[in-house]
Amino acid sequence: MRLPEKYENEMKDLLQEEYEAYKESLGLPIQQGYRINTGKISKEEWKKIAPFSAKEVPWIENGYFLLDDFRASRHPYYFAGLYYLQEPSAMTPANRLNVEPGDFVLDLCAAPGGKATELGSRLKGKGMLVANDISNSRAKALLKNLELAGIANLYVTSEEPAKLCQNFPEFFDKVLIDAPCSGEGMFHREPKMIEYWEKRGPEEYVPIQKQLILYGSRMLKPGGKLLYSTCTFSKKEDEEVIQWLLEQNTDMHLISIAPYEGFSKGFGLSECVRIFPHKMSGEGHFLALLEKKSTEQDNTQKQKLQMGKELKLPNCVEEFFSLLKLPIDRSCLKLEKERLYLLPNAVKMPKLRYLRTGLLLGEVKKNRFEPSQALAMALKPEHFASCISIDSTDVRCVKYLKGETLDVSDLPCNNKKGWQLVCVERYPLGFGKLSNGILKNKYYAGWRWQ
Repeated sequence: MRLPEKYENEMKDLLQEEYEAYKESLGLPIQQGYRINTGKISKEEWKKIAPFSAKEVPWIENGYFLLDDFRASRHPYYFAGLYYLQEPSAMTPANRLNVEPGDFVLDLCAAPGGKATELGSRLKGKGMLVANDISNSRAKALLKNLELAGIANLYVTSEEPAKLCQNFPEFFDKVLIDAPCSGEGMFHREPKMIEYWEKRGPEEYVPIQKQLILYGSRMLKPGGKLLYSTCTFSKKEDEEVIQWLLEQNTDMHLISIAPYEGFSKGFGLSECVRIFPHKMSGEGHFLALLEKKSTEQDNTQKQKLQMGKELKLPNCVEEFFSLLKLPIDRSCLKLEKERLYLLPNAVKMPKLRYLRTGLLLGEVKKNRFEPSQALAMALKPEHFASCISIDSTDVRCVKYLKGETLDVSDLPCNNKKGWQLVCVERYPLGFGKLSNGILKNKYYAGWRWQ
């Protein structure tokens, strides 16, 4: 692999006697990985049904190395949101932020969703995730991945970080910033990144990174934690950005990250972590975990919504709600342009550019209610009145994902007519409508198997 001379010199200076081992690692096969979605399936359950060979990632409890060329994105379990394909070292930031149920969490640069989906699954339906990306097109991909993962307590935004900072002062318990960077850790996987590096080196990203981490620190509540990460090796984008923030904000301090024997310490900042490809099975990452000093008084700007009368719902919605076997806080329902949403909690949110506010339950179309794909993915079989379960090896499973009408007269279900939650085994894929043994397919067209 041809490396720019300037980059080679910088890495030689950084790694010293380890440089040759690093350069040799660039010739090794690319390591593919995936992370199971613990919001949908436990590790023990996954081991029973895993359809391809894999080995556990030792520093990520729900991470795996793929051991063969199996097309993991073409299995029904992928469409059920049971796992997310992710480079192994990139799994580390969300894992080390230690999100807990009930936290208010911000992923500031969230697309395409590799880290946001893990943060959301760790909330276990409690608290709130705000996932943002400045690019509207990337934010749309982010939204799909979050909904595929079944995360309901979310807001997806596409805003300038400065505007978010204005609206969320000291609001979040946890903030993750996987900052845009020169991408030196991607040279192995995507050689074209070398060309981008030659045109836009570390110097171009440093001002952006400093802005992002400063905004993130201002949105962090006292006692909260912020994790800053990049997939680059440059000290300018890594340790020097952290040092700059510590000089700007005396109420922020570094804390240690849960260790692993392959981790390297940061240069000059020992609490930081570096992942190098010649030491671990991953492309490379930098992580720094910071905490904001606690204060006696919590100044978090969380305003409760004023609860008025419960939203009067059309009869078609009430009829569908009778099929749901879980409680719905009706004070958190919002009907907007025929779309019905369930807001994550009773917190007043500012006016922003939202792609999603809470869980989209469905749409009211004339005198009927069409449940959403997002709702299907957020449910469990026991949450719906009638389910049709299809085996992953049954050809009808792929046919359903392609949007085809199915004959399911041989499959058991509680209700022989009307809405069905369609599952691969016991994991939801979407909705369908049953009549005389024929299932009318309601799988979202934009997600169909191609």
